[in-house]
Amino acid sequence: MTTATGRSSSERSLGNRLRATSKVLPEHARAHNRALVLQHLFHQGPTSRADLARATALTRVTISDLVSVLIAEGLVEELGTRPGQRVGKPAILVGLRTDAYQIVAVDLTDDAQMRGAVLSLMGGVVVRRSLAIDGRTGDELVDLLTRFLRRLLAAATQPVIGVGIGSPGVIDVGGRVVEAPNRRWYDVPLAALLSERLGLPVHVANDANTAALGEFTYGGAASGLLVLTVGEGVGAGIVVDGVRVHGHGHAAGELGHITVVDDGESCACGRRGCLETVLSVPALRRAVAGKDAESADAALASAGRVLGVTLAPVVSALNLAEVLLSGPRDLLDGALREAVAQTIRERTMPAINVDLQIRMATLDEDVVLSGAAVLVLSAQLGVS
Repeated sequence: MTTATGRSSSERSLGNRLRATSKVLPEHARAHNRALVLQHLFHQGPTSRADLARATALTRVTISDLVSVLIAEGLVEELGTRPGQRVGKPAILVGLRTDAYQIVAVDLTDDAQMRGAVLSLMGGVVVRRSLAIDGRTGDELVDLLTRFLRRLLAAATQPVIGVGIGSPGVIDVGGRVVEAPNRRWYDVPLAALLSERLGLPVHVANDANTAALGEFTYGGAASGLLVLTVGEGVGAGIVVDGVRVHGHGHAAGELGHITVVDDGESCACGRRGCLETVLSVPALRRAVAGKDAESADAALASAGRVLGVTLAPVVSALNLAEVLLSGPRDLLDGALREAVAQTIRERTMPAINVDLQIRMATLDEDVVLSGAAVLVLSAQLGVS
């Protein structure tokens, strides 16, 4: 149907959906420019104001004002002139004060214990702690987590800019746990609760998504990657074009409960044949138990082919550059990984798989802790 304006109702509907719903305010531009500067200093190291202006496409006046504010905040410092410079006025370098502030990070992936650390802004571990969960769930687990975080904050040697937490479950962008059945958390505003108790910004995200952020920022991964975490369960975090994928219901990457084997083993979710029944660490340990090396490799390769079939449409739909496996190397880095790579190659176009890398995650057991630090860096400083 066409109206007097000459536009059909479908065109008007599309226009409404694409129209901006809020104003871009001056403070948004300032926050964006501030993030550009901090991002450059984080990844490139000490830089002169002139080079910052060229790299960010901001004016020298804007850069000068931003740097002055960041120095006053204690985030940036002047570091003297560039070594070896002989011609012209010496350029004064400015750099991020990466050792002047710290981040507290917690990994809740393990059912048996929570792992935590105090980290520098560059991801270096200053202090490590762990605490047995002893079967606690629900409110009791939130209380235990609060006590654990207070211990970590007391162990920090510099001011803490925020707390990051990687947790199993479906978690929205505000840090609300929509559901984490193994923790008995349903509709729990975890970030808000902990922030109120600790008096600090707290950021919470799914552990697999957090692992993807860690590999992207600290592990040198490509901007189009999937990190598959293999432990008691199976999950995936996805980064596309440098942005973490959340999904419509905040559940992007929940691959563990896709049915991959008809009439397979029973799964904790109540269904049968889920990927977790084939690929979780307990399932893989059972598959290789008592077998010689050749038979064990055959069992791992079989699991790898199932995973390759599961991942092929994901890799193709998103045109990913890398798939990283995070978990025990003795199970994943060998026959299983090779079978995943071969299966994906067989099931996707050359344009998709020609440069695709299937490799182990580089951050190993610290991958979620590192990603939890990125949650804080991104939210507080605009750095990722």
